[in-house]
Amino acid sequence: MADYVIVSTAAESRETATELARSVVAAKLAASAQVTGPLVSVFWHEGRLGEGEEWQASFKTTGDRYAELEAHIIEHHPWANPEVSAVPLVSGSALYLEWIRRTVASGQV
Repeated sequence: MADYVIVSTAAESRETATELARSVVAAKLAASAQVTGPLVSVFWHEGRLGEGEEWQASFKTTGDRYAELEAHIIEHHPWANPEVSAVPLVSGSALYLEWIRRTVASGQV
């Protein structure tokens, strides 16, 4: 996995997405989180095409914290099978990337 990743999930409400963001950052599994929305989502669910409004939460963390972050999201998410996906953060300012690393590695800001 990449040194730094952006992990995302979606939730049915702003409140749920914000609570997930708050719990992840409080646990130092990500240095920061952003909640955006509402978004229109079109998806397959239980063999049917669905459409709904969702809120997306994205998290900045290190690749070595991904497994713990994924487990946390799945444990605290109200959906039985929530989206949890990661994309590599291939570049960023040195000070910003160091802040991410320091924050999630030691629990110190």
